[in-house]
Amino acid sequence: MIPLNVSFGIYVLLPQGWAFMITIILIECLGLSYILTKKWYSRKAYKTAIFPNLISGIIGFIGSIVMNGGWWLVVWFPWVSYNEVRGPEGFKSLAIFYGIAFVLTLLIEGLVNYLILKNDFKKSKIMKTTIIVNIISYAIGSSAMYSYSF
Repeated sequence: MIPLNVSFGIYVLLPQGWAFMITIILIECLGLSYILTKKWYSRKAYKTAIFPNLISGIIGFIGSIVMNGGWWLVVWFPWVSYNEVRGPEGFKSLAIFYGIAFVLTLLIEGLVNYLILKNDFKKSKIMKTTIIVNIISYAIGSSAMYSYSF
């Protein structure tokens, strides 16, 4: 269990954090594959889901290290706990930070998905699928993370 006096972002570097991230990516692999191909497994869809998630996760990680030393760590969405978010101002900041992270994730993953899949699917289907899959993974991941950390 994470000591309660440290940033929840440390969790991302522990085995449980890696398992959590793999689960989120697997959810996106399943979703992307099923929505695009009507099959739960499509090798191209899985590769496509993994690559932009790695890119957006790395960009979020590096960006939050540069912006705030990693105290409010972002790997797709902010990895924060009650220790980093206190009172109305803290939750307002979290909502803004979360919204920015979500939009940047969609932009990065949408662009990469489009570049990889543009020869196989229409642009509108790629973008719509990227949005749906991220809404699902954000909802599941956020529920799991924030119910544990708050």
